[in-house]
Amino acid sequence: MHIFTNPNYNFLRWRWHAVALSWIVIIAGLGLIYTRGLAKGIEFAGGTSVIMQFDRTPSVDTVRNALNANYAGGGQDAVVQSYGDETQRQVMVRVPQVGAEEGAALGATAQAVEAALRKGNLGNFSVVGTEIVGPAVGEELTEKGIWAFVLSLVGILAYIAFRFEFAFALGAVVATVHDVLVTLAFLTFFGYDMTLNVIAAILTVTGYSTNDTIVIFDRVRENMRKMRRDSLGGVINTSINQTLGRTVITAGTALLSAIALFLFGGEVLHGFAFTMIVGIVTGTYSSVFVAAAIVTFWHRKAQSKAVASPAAAPATTPARRAKSARNVRAS
Repeated sequence: MHIFTNPNYNFLRWRWHAVALSWIVIIAGLGLIYTRGLAKGIEFAGGTSVIMQFDRTPSVDTVRNALNANYAGGGQDAVVQSYGDETQRQVMVRVPQVGAEEGAALGATAQAVEAALRKGNLGNFSVVGTEIVGPAVGEELTEKGIWAFVLSLVGILAYIAFRFEFAFALGAVVATVHDVLVTLAFLTFFGYDMTLNVIAAILTVTGYSTNDTIVIFDRVRENMRKMRRDSLGGVINTSINQTLGRTVITAGTALLSAIALFLFGGEVLHGFAFTMIVGIVTGTYSSVFVAAAIVTFWHRKAQSKAVASPAAAPATTPARRAKSARNVRAS
């Protein structure tokens, strides 16, 4: 299936504009994370989440007022929000405190939340879901999530350096880190929590972006043998254009699936689907612009060093010749 007929777009012309745009998004996201903090889900922050289904949907403020008035631990730190489709009439209450992590007291906080809302005369409701994670488990999951990402980067760097060369490996790793930072920025912009589903989506996007980058780099390697007289920038541009149809088809189908999951997958999968949507877009964008920019920058730097080192030798030659001439005259 051919989408483009002999495309000849100059992608590298806009690589530094794209890098500047990425820096703006990343810095804005990091600044927001620094001031507001990265919102963590129950899995990482620890706490209790209770999902209730009402006969008649109460307002979020009514639920919060009932919690503040009747919950023994105080409901000021609790998060109250509508959950799922409006027709399901569900409300989620998330409390950061947890009871003991062992024994029958494990569900004490969930029971206290339920009792507080029943005292608030909010009508008939039933608890349809409860999630309880202790602080120790949250810390362990956070540590494992960080290690999973770091080890994946090390594996990517080693694999691409072995298959291609270090410049390509560096470009792929920088593009991957770029994708993660941009995705975290958009998660912060739109107020999504960092959950296990989101971590799974980030790792999935990491693999997707790396695969897309490798496809382009593989074509670059082939064209470097065929187009030896062309500049590296010209070779990369040609390679990106040659793989453009494949990139659009792959990214387009994956993006449509993620959008469908976001629209029809329910509240539980919103964070996962949103992360996939942002990651697919930024992964395709970074494979074309960011990874290529790093490779061209690295090769240009290497060529500058190679040109500078032979230039140093002729500079000393006249001095040596003059010294030799003086020695000859003296003798």
